[in-house]
Amino acid sequence: MTDSSLPTGSDALFDVPPDARRPAARIVLLTGPSGSGKSALTRRLGLPVVALDDFYRDLDHPGMPTRYGIVDWDDPGTWDGVAALEALRTIARTGRADVPVYDIPTSRRTGTTVVETRGAPVVLAEGIFAAELVEACRADGILADAICLVRPRLVTFWFRFLRDVAESRKPLVTLLRRGWGLLRQEPRLVRRWASLGCRTATPGQAERDIRLLAR
Repeated sequence: MTDSSLPTGSDALFDVPPDARRPAARIVLLTGPSGSGKSALTRRLGLPVVALDDFYRDLDHPGMPTRYGIVDWDDPGTWDGVAALEALRTIARTGRADVPVYDIPTSRRTGTTVVETRGAPVVLAEGIFAAELVEACRADGILADAICLVRPRLVTFWFRFLRDVAESRKPLVTLLRRGWGLLRQEPRLVRRWASLGCRTATPGQAERDIRLLAR
């Protein structure tokens, strides 16, 4: 996302001792195509997680981008990157943050919840828009790693479809149309996320690397 409204690091008005700037935790940004295994990986790791998809805007938010006659949920314009970044800054600095709860079937926020580090040295921030926050998190000194999960496209397509049907995320026709579109777009999406600062890794390699960071 090239939204210039995303805040980046700012100059301090006064000198602050280095220890005062040390974050309570650092952020691992985890992206990848929908269905690439991000949520499964976070469950296996058992670390604090900020689900960036919960920062989607409500369906009737003004100016939502569309495609194929419906809201294009793969466009960063459907997502509140400023609020997501502020939540990551807060949890990295204080060890806790209030985050929204989003209901995908109804495309609306339904409340808020609290994410706490509980002493963990890293927090996972996962979602298809995670790469949009790499530059700002790096500038703030809170970035531990930025990873884009990759695996064979047909595998991703199949697991995405099974998940979306099981969770009744959208009507079946919409799921098939979106899934086919994402299958075709996947190489371009991965290249874009890499250009924003993510490195590519298989789920297995990413799991090993993150476990090392969390020690």
